[in-house]
Order: sequence, then structure tokens, then C-alpha cells
Amino acid sequence: MKNKILYVCCFLLLFSGSVWAQQSRYDELEQRLRDLSSVSPGLSETVDFSVSGASIQEFLRGIAESHNLNISVDPVLNIRIYNNFTNEKVYNILLFIAKEYELDIQFVGSIMSFKKYNPPPVIQAAAPPKEILVKYNTYNNLLSLDLKNDTLEKVVKKITQSTKKNVILSSGLNGKIINVYIEDMPFENAIQKMAYANSLKVVKTDDDFYVIKSIEEGEDLLVTNDPKNKKKNTYQRPQNNKTNTGTQGSGNNSSLFVEVNEDSLGRKTINLDAVNAPITDVIKAVSEEIGNNYFLFSDIKGNTTTRVNNVKFDDFLGRLLQGTDYTYKIDNKIYMIGERKLEGLRANKVVQFQYRSLDAVQDIIPAELKKGVEIKEFKELNSILLSGSLPQIMEIEAFVRQLDRVVPMVMIEVILMDVRKGRTLKTGISAGVADSVKTGGSIFPGLDFKFGSKSINDFLGWLGTNNVFNIGRVTPQFYVGLSALETNNNVNVRSTPKLSTLNGHDANLSIGSTRYYALKTQNVVGSLTPQTVVTEQYNAVQANLSVNIKPIVSGDDQVTLNIDVSITDFTDSPVSGPPPSSTSQFKSIVRVRNEEMVVLGGLERTESTEGGSGVPLLSRIPVIKWLFSSRTKSKNKTVSVVFIKPTIIY
Repeated sequence: MKNKILYVCCFLLLFSGSVWAQQSRYDELEQRLRDLSSVSPGLSETVDFSVSGASIQEFLRGIAESHNLNISVDPVLNIRIYNNFTNEKVYNILLFIAKEYELDIQFVGSIMSFKKYNPPPVIQAAAPPKEILVKYNTYNNLLSLDLKNDTLEKVVKKITQSTKKNVILSSGLNGKIINVYIEDMPFENAIQKMAYANSLKVVKTDDDFYVIKSIEEGEDLLVTNDPKNKKKNTYQRPQNNKTNTGTQGSGNNSSLFVEVNEDSLGRKTINLDAVNAPITDVIKAVSEEIGNNYFLFSDIKGNTTTRVNNVKFDDFLGRLLQGTDYTYKIDNKIYMIGERKLEGLRANKVVQFQYRSLDAVQDIIPAELKKGVEIKEFKELNSILLSGSLPQIMEIEAFVRQLDRVVPMVMIEVILMDVRKGRTLKTGISAGVADSVKTGGSIFPGLDFKFGSKSINDFLGWLGTNNVFNIGRVTPQFYVGLSALETNNNVNVRSTPKLSTLNGHDANLSIGSTRYYALKTQNVVGSLTPQTVVTEQYNAVQANLSVNIKPIVSGDDQVTLNIDVSITDFTDSPVSGPPPSSTSQFKSIVRVRNEEMVVLGGLERTESTEGGSGVPLLSRIPVIKWLFSSRTKSKNKTVSVVFIKPTIIY
């Protein structure tokens, strides 16, 4: 899809460039004709005539003779002119002819030569390199291939870059074209099927390199062992009816048949059929037939009954001694066989983790695997040291390698939003006596005004002049206050913390504030002369925003979130005592896709308070109470919403 869009863009760019070039050419011709008109005035003269079916040579020759112009016309041009021109300048007519019939005008002095216009060759934009479609999932070790006419060299390079596993080619395969479509297969299976579909084969070396080779003539990849290419060595021990001694049984029939196969590449495999045969005899017979050197540190006790076909010697020996007290070790191509605890058979190996920490690894390894193996941790190297039997060490290593995977990291974006709406209404009349009260206050946007004694006396005097009654005067310290206030607020509080944590681990965030209130304690000390001791202690009260999220990533890139959000706010600031607070808490388990957002909350809190003070009895009578009391009424509403968006980072 991207390549198609790129091709369309290139085409539009070339097309627009071609149109722009044509327009630029005509502008240049027009400018040359205008400049030439200063030398050949006939170009600026006007003309009136009609032409019907005249050749372009005759048409331009007539214009040249009528207006004293030097015009040459290519005789190859086969163009008929059908036009009617009225009161038009000659150079405009010539420019029109050049545009209409795609002609080019070449200037030599005052000579104008008309020829067919040959546009310059268009340089095609180089096609972008083809994208090699290789997709690798590190977490599941799954490889997807969509190859169509792709070069094997580029495919191998892309696979190595994507998987970080070394894939190389044998000589002569660099330019080979391959085709295959594979979706979500384990890496080794996908590589082998890609090779098989293109008549190739894959060989894995001891140092974990994957070598792609050509198939030899007559070789079939689906047949692991071709009888035509085998050499067979056989060993057969007849049934033993004699009485055996020791642990090999008494009076039991035993038989042993060994066959060694060798293909054209020199690889040897074993066919074995043993019935109640001593393990020592089996090891000796197989080693002698296959040609391997061995050394027995101790007598191998026990019998075995087994039948296997086409197995390698190492695999056979490991399976034969599995579950026994014996093991083997290869030293300079010699197989050392004996008890696991003997010197020379114990092995040590350092296993380093690439993608995860070694914390708690020992607790994860099953107890049966650890039996007889000593495990030491080296945190500085992020490694463990295994000491003990080599087969057990290899089994433990294979187990921990399955755990050594890339642990996804999850970035969690949290949007916490509080929408607060509130209204407070305060009304009332207050009066009293106080020193130095001056007239003043606010009238707009809210009324909160105090009248001093001078203003009140002036008002009473004004009333006395217009009435027969004189109310009198107030004392100099008397004052009256009027209040009529209404306050509205609409607040959006938003915080956007970002948390990052490994898969399966908690991510915590806590933001808050602390307030202190005084707590007084009064104690009486002494009996004869009692004394009162007052102690004051400050206690802390916290209001926190706490977020705890535990993400768990599944195989389909979905995230399960264990969410615990707690929001505590102070609602007031009292003079004494602990400050009141309100708490909102969200606790949920949700499952969302990668980079999708989920919304939680919507919890609404409404707080209403109403209070007042006034003259007893009169402050409770309707209508009259507004003159003899002061009242405060408030209503606040808070809505808390939480948005959460997880993003997986490998």
C-alpha cells in the first residue's frame, strides 16, 4: 500500500513538473516576441483576416509579407489553419499558433523559425527499494514471512536483523529468488519450511548459526535417512539362557541387537533392540560398533529394555542413563561414564540471563530438577552458576531458557479530572457599636457596605426635614452593615501522570498535602497546691491522590489492568479541630487492547450547607427574618473521572 501511494505521488509530481515546464516555455516565447517587436515593428501591428484550410506555410508566409517579417517554416509540418482573427496583434497570433499546434520558435537575429516542438526526455524517478516482509515476535519466538520474488541474500539479512539470530548462506546462493508465505510459526520450523519450499536446506551449527545450503542431487529433505545412502554395521548377541549374577537378574532371558547406520555425509545413527540387557553390555556394544572411545569410572549396575531407531549416540547415551545414578561427560572425544558424584564427571556452567532478572529464579525451578545440583547467584553478572551432574545442568538450563524471555514494559497514562461547581449566597443586615468605623465598602458586583454614624445621622436628619417627626441621632460609634453577595465557581482540576512498570508488577503514584491541627490537653498536677498544665500537640491529616495499577499483558497484546484509585480532598479550613475531607475511590479490573483508553469513575459528590445568625425569635419569622438576621447558603458539586491508557513497550 505504501509503495502504491509513493508511485502516485511521483506521478503527480512529474505531471505537475511537465505542466509547469510547458507554461514556462510559452512565457519565454512571449517575452522573446515582445523583445523582437522593438526591432521588427510588424509584430506589434494589428491584423484582420479569416483563414479556412490554408497550410501553415502559406499562412505564415502571408503574415510575413504583409508585415515585413522574417519567418521560416519547417516544410515537414502538415498543418491546416482554420481561424478568424480580428484586430489582434501579430505576435499574439504567432504565440497562439505555437501553443495550439505545439510548435517551437527558434530565433536567429530577427529570423523566426517554426518547427515541431520535441519535449526533452522525462527522467523517471527511481522506484523505491522493495520492502522485505519479515515479522518476528520476540515474546513468542514466532516468525512470519511474506516473500514474493525476493532475493535470498536480502531475505537472510532482514531475518537476521529482525530476530537477532545469525542466518548465513553457502556460496552461490546470493542471487537466488525465493517465494513463500508463512504465518506465525516457530523460528526454526519457519526457516526450514522456507528452505524446503525453495529447494534448499538448513543446517544448524554447534555455535547456533543457521546455514542455508543447496540440496544435493538425489537428496530428499523429507526423508531423514535414505537406505540407499547408508552403510550398516550390525552386532547381535544371542539369547543367554545361562544364570546371570548380580543385579542383571537371575535366570532371565536377555537379547541385544545393535545396528549402526551411516549416510553419505558421514553422520551415524543407531538402531537398538535390547531386552533385559545389562546397561554395561549395551554401552560397550554400541560404543564399539559406532567407533566411539569410552572410559568407565565404575561398574554400571542395572538392566534395560529398549528399542530405538535412528538416534544419535549422545541422545541415546543420555536417555539410557536418565533416571539412574550415572552420567557421562565428553573430554577430548572420550566419553567418561560413571557415578554422577565422582570427580571428573561433575560439571560447572554459568547461565547468564539476557532479558530478565535472576531474582526469585531459584524458587521457580522445580525441586526435582535442583536435586543434587548446587545453584549460586551472581547479581553483578545477572547469572547463575550450576554445579553438579551435566545432564541435570543441561535440563535446568533448558528450563530457565524458556523463562528468559523479553518482559514487556507497560507505560500507563492516567488522566485524573475533577469538575467542581459551586455557589455561595450571603445576605443580611448587621448593626453595632465600634470605634473608628468609616462609611465604605463594595456595591458592585456584590453589595457589602458599612454605614458609619455620620452617614446614618445625615440620613436621619434628611428624614426629619421632610416629616413632622424627628427620629433623632445615633451615637458616634454606631454602624450599620448591609450584605448581599453571591459567589459562583466552576473549576476543572486535571493531572496527567505517566507510570511505567514491567509486566505483572505494580505501578504506584501518590500525590498529596498535609495539614496540621492543634489538640490541647489540660491536666491538674499536685494535690496540696494543684496546678493546671495545658499541653498543645499538633496532629497531621493527609489528603492524597493515590493510584495503584497492576498490568498483565496477554499473548494477543491485550492488557488486564488491576486499578485502585483513591482521591481525598480537604473540603474546608476550620479554625480549630481536624479539617473535614471527602474521599472518592475506584477499584476495578478491566481488559483493554494496546493503546486503547478506558474511562472509570463519574462519581458525583454534592455538598449543601445553610447557616445564619440573628435576633432570637425575630430571625425565624418569614420576611421579617431578612431584617433581623444574617444568612449564608452554599452548594458545591464535584465530579471525579479517571481515564487510563496502557501502551506496551517491548
